[in-house]
Amino acid sequence: MSRVLDELLELLKLEPIEENLFRGRSQDLGFRQLFGGQVLGQAVSAASQTVDVQRHVHSLHGYFLRAGDASLPVVYTVDRVRDGGSITTRRVVAIQKGQPIFTMMASFHGDEPGYSHHAPMPKVPEPESLPTDIELLRRQADRIPERLREKFLCDKPIEMRPVTYVDPFSPQAHEPVKHVWFRADGKLPEDPQVHRYVLAYASDFNLISTALLPHAASFFQPHLRGASLDHALWFHGDLKVNDWLLYSMDSPWAGNARGLARGSIYTRDGRLVASVTQEGLLRIVQKGEPPKS
Repeated sequence: MSRVLDELLELLKLEPIEENLFRGRSQDLGFRQLFGGQVLGQAVSAASQTVDVQRHVHSLHGYFLRAGDASLPVVYTVDRVRDGGSITTRRVVAIQKGQPIFTMMASFHGDEPGYSHHAPMPKVPEPESLPTDIELLRRQADRIPERLREKFLCDKPIEMRPVTYVDPFSPQAHEPVKHVWFRADGKLPEDPQVHRYVLAYASDFNLISTALLPHAASFFQPHLRGASLDHALWFHGDLKVNDWLLYSMDSPWAGNARGLARGSIYTRDGRLVASVTQEGLLRIVQKGEPPKS
């Protein structure tokens, strides 16, 4: 296991501090606020620790309420809403400075036989033929603000290889579709819950920026202010995040300073293992304009 992946697992593991109460450390990735994927992954981890090991999270619906502070820990409270005959339901609230910053409902289900079908995986180049996102950024290191350069160009626990590279410093308009291969950079425990909360963490990368593609816009541009507003994730079957997964994304709509993006996550052999939707804030701001809540 790589050092950065080991650090990610420790970040998502959480510290139990009381029954149904957990505390997680925070990680500064160089964004303006706490990375939403961290809160997603930690919330799934907290909920999973209160559920029978035979039941795995199959869906979650979360809302980002306030910007988180990457310099402070996050406390997670878990409400055991229901333990049914086949479905378990949990409510999780993430708290910083005495205020909720995120809330999530999650549902857990055991294995059952049933009908099965899924949409086919798009035909894209193999991941080995593509450079990583870090390799691509390092070619333009001089264009990254110096205060962010170290955080953006360091080794990452999730290796990502975009099928088509969009220059974030000089973006060109094209259709709102994006494909990215990704995997955890190293071995992971066999525990299926670990793979699911690592996937929840990774699912927040790249998604909402898909809504910027038709507008020749990028989060590197100073006139754009973005944030995740909500996030929904469905797990469709067994998966290994340390094997290559294809994240196929599109954005059907943007307007009123918001954008909607959808994602399908496939194993390398073409099996659909997760579906994602997210709405995000895409606000155009004037220089010196104060942030809105």
